[in-house]
Amino acid sequence: MDSRVSELFGGCCRPGGGPAMGGALKARGAGGSSGCGGPKGKKKNGRNRAGKANNPPYLPPEAEDGNIEYKLKLVNPSQYRFEHLVTQMKWRLQEGRGEAVYQIGVEDNGLLVGLAEEEMRASLKTLHRMAEKVGADITVLREREVDYDSDTPRKITEVLVRKVPDNQQFLDLRVAVLGNVDSGKSTLLGVLTQGELDNGRGRARLNLFRHLHEIQSGRTSSISFEILGFNSKGEVVNYSDSRTAEEICESSSKMITFIDLAGHHKYLHTTIFGLTSYCPDCALLLVSANTGIAGTTREHLGLALALKVPFFIVVSKVDLCAKTTVERTVRQLERVLKQPGCHKVPMLVTSEDDAVTAAQQFAQSPNITPIFTLSSVSGEGLDLLKVFLNILPPLTNSKEQEELMQQLTEFQVDEIYTVPEVGTVVGGTLSSGICREGDQLVVGPTDDGCFLELRVCSIQRNRSACRVLRAGQAATLALGDFDRALLRKGMVMVSPEMNPTICSVFEAEIVLLFHATTFRRGFQVTVHVGNVRQTAVVEKIHAKDKLRTGEKAVVRFRFLKHPEYLKVGAKLLFREGVTKGIGHVTDVQAIAAGEAQASLGF
Repeated sequence: MDSRVSELFGGCCRPGGGPAMGGALKARGAGGSSGCGGPKGKKKNGRNRAGKANNPPYLPPEAEDGNIEYKLKLVNPSQYRFEHLVTQMKWRLQEGRGEAVYQIGVEDNGLLVGLAEEEMRASLKTLHRMAEKVGADITVLREREVDYDSDTPRKITEVLVRKVPDNQQFLDLRVAVLGNVDSGKSTLLGVLTQGELDNGRGRARLNLFRHLHEIQSGRTSSISFEILGFNSKGEVVNYSDSRTAEEICESSSKMITFIDLAGHHKYLHTTIFGLTSYCPDCALLLVSANTGIAGTTREHLGLALALKVPFFIVVSKVDLCAKTTVERTVRQLERVLKQPGCHKVPMLVTSEDDAVTAAQQFAQSPNITPIFTLSSVSGEGLDLLKVFLNILPPLTNSKEQEELMQQLTEFQVDEIYTVPEVGTVVGGTLSSGICREGDQLVVGPTDDGCFLELRVCSIQRNRSACRVLRAGQAATLALGDFDRALLRKGMVMVSPEMNPTICSVFEAEIVLLFHATTFRRGFQVTVHVGNVRQTAVVEKIHAKDKLRTGEKAVVRFRFLKHPEYLKVGAKLLFREGVTKGIGHVTDVQAIAAGEAQASLGF
């Protein structure tokens, strides 16, 4: 991580020149002439004003891995060829974890040749047969005319193929919602999930609040989850069509789970916990058009960069501002994104075609940052955001998930409830392995460093029953009559065979993002590592006596309250007031259960 990210936490923004490709990319997205592939895919008009043919338009060459497939044409294939094409589609769907994009009329080297209308119709018919064979559905995303050296109109067609994997109920994507207080985060989620526009006074957000004081103040102070579904044809499924979450899950082939985080600085620790613990696939940073980058906006942006969470930006409340004000806010965002600490390439989305391109480029390049402008009152721009979310593919590939599933079970405990007639229930994310109903696991560490045996009675995902939980999925687990008093946030539930190690002392390589004076031995900070959140004291700074803003060092920390389960290599974030730093765990001093209290100094 570039130490200049510290500017987003404590320093002032310096407008930067940004990458040279930023303006070109934005122009391609806004002008409707972008290619259908990755961010390098330039597409030029077939002829210039003088009538002379330009160089042929290209996309990046087809990659063997990934979920994008190029096909020149699929006209009347033989039976052998058809079976081969079906096998190829299965591979692309597996790579995209249930989603694949076919570019019809494109050669393997990326040349946009295009097809005549009759050939395109026959190719789409064959693609439909292939999809039926594997149990998938297809949706035409967009069509483009290619006029390169041809007198007859020729088109390329981009098609989304979607199939829920046999071992899953639906495709799942977790999106953390960030932004300053009063920027309209909960209102936007209310509009998306309830299917009704806001009245301008916050009516849409009322169903999202969990506490009375949130309703009274209109400000989120806790973490809440909302779901938005898409069926196999790309149509929105929300509470306007279905009464319960179970019905939404049953009707959807793709589910977006929004993690609504707090915007007020007083609840920053809750926001950090949501980002580190719930492992979002990406983040939505909401910025109010009438206030611009204000309050905690810069800090939330810095958190997403520090934790390497891909993010896109939504400029809200455009109905309250003049067009010039909205444009000024967008320009302000572009300057911040291009500065040295960010190195992002902004891409303004103004049409449905832009939204398709943005979704694909966002998944392929971590530097692309789409920017949407919308209103939760008038509905302006909402459809573009829905198109983007529908097409946005999973940001982790199938190989990574398969490797995680081969490991032993590890479930992070983030929430603890007591449900009448059910008993103790824990919520969290399965970091690795597979968890089934009836599994025997151990949970810990307790204050004395022990792990306790328990049994998983039942599992629910998105408020509907689930028999099997796989790595990377979030869920709630019912533990029956297990004593809730023995549990706390930050614990892990693991397979007994894992023989988990715990520690009270650990070392981490850190970058001090911001500190008003000097960072010394004895300084106490709140440490966030995954779902672990605890106060720790700095015991030693290797090779240095003190640190200043922007400096790096290996630091030894000691937890003050109880031991924790940590892994070497885990991302770390610490804070105390305006002091903030990031890093990763480099070493843990494992201790036995009986040594836990002594290691804490008791």
